[in-house]
Amino acid sequence: MNVKHGNKVVLVGNGAVGSSYAFAMVVQGIADDLTIIDLDETKVTGDVADLNHAAPYSSTTVNIKKGDYKDCADADIIVITAGAAQKSGETRLDLVEKNAKIIKSIVSTIMKYQFNGIFLIASNPVDVLSYVAYKTSGLPKNQVIGSGTVLDTARLKHQISKYVDVAPANIDANIIGEHGDSELAVWSQAHIAGQPILEILNNNSRDKQLIDILFCNTRDAAYEIIQAKGATYYGIAQALVHITQAILKNQNIVLTTSSYLEGEYNQHDVYIGVPTLLNRNGAVNVIETPLNDHEKLLFNDSTEILKEMQSKIKLT
Repeated sequence: MNVKHGNKVVLVGNGAVGSSYAFAMVVQGIADDLTIIDLDETKVTGDVADLNHAAPYSSTTVNIKKGDYKDCADADIIVITAGAAQKSGETRLDLVEKNAKIIKSIVSTIMKYQFNGIFLIASNPVDVLSYVAYKTSGLPKNQVIGSGTVLDTARLKHQISKYVDVAPANIDANIIGEHGDSELAVWSQAHIAGQPILEILNNNSRDKQLIDILFCNTRDAAYEIIQAKGATYYGIAQALVHITQAILKNQNIVLTTSSYLEGEYNQHDVYIGVPTLLNRNGAVNVIETPLNDHEKLLFNDSTEILKEMQSKIKLT
C-alpha cells in the first residue's frame, strides 16, 4: 500500500528525547509542519514558542504548533517517544509492561482518526513496542518502524573511527538484533573502502581483545550515559531525524531500523533491528546481510529474547 506524500510530522512525547528531536528537526528543516503532543501541555506551549524563535535561523520555514490527536489524521509520520524513561540499573526490557500499555493507548487513539501514514517508534524497549504498535494499528508492516539499532550502529562507527582515524561516515559496520543487551556487531561484513575492518584492526591493535572492547563500549554506552547524566537523548534524537529524513525525502537508503520479519533471517512475527531500505513508503525491504555461523547464533538468540517478551504482552 502506498502512503500519501507530504511533509507533516507529529511528535507524541515531549520529554528529553522528544524535545531534542523537535529541535533537531527545526534546525535542519526536515519537515514543513511539526506538531507536538504531550500530557504536559504547559511544557509543550513553552517548547513551541522556543522552537519558533529558533526557526528563523533554519534553512527552511517550519510551521510548529501544539496539537492533539486530531492532528494525526493527515500526518505523514508520527514519531512516538512517549513512555517511562530507562533508569540507572534498569534494562530496556524492564520497561516493557508499563510502556506497552502506553503505546497501545496512544496508537489506538490515533487510529480513530483514520491515520494512514508511518509510525516511527522510539520508546523502549523499541523492538517490542514497535510490534505492539504494528499489531494495534492494523497498518501494513512497512508503515510501522522502530528506531532499532540505528543509534547503536552510529556508536559502533564512532568507536571504530577512534582507532583507525577514519571518519565514521566512511565506515561500513552494523549493529543488528535487539536494541539492548543481546545486540550484535556484524564484524564479518564490516569494512572500510572494501578492506575488512577485522584486518585493519588486527594490523593496528596492540590488544587482542580490541574487538570485544569496541563492541562492549558500543553496547554499554547507554548505561554509562544514563549513569552520568540521567538519560540519553541527543544521539537517539539525531537517529530519529536521520530516519525521518530518509522517509520524507524518499532517499532509498539502508538503515538498521526495527522492522517486521516474515521469513527473513529465517525468523517470523518479530520486530528487530536489521538493515532495511527506507523511502516514502516506509520500511520497504529488509536486507538479509550474510552472517557467519556465530553471528547467526547470536541473532537467533536475540530474536528469541524479543519473542519471549512479545508473548507476555496482552494485545487485546
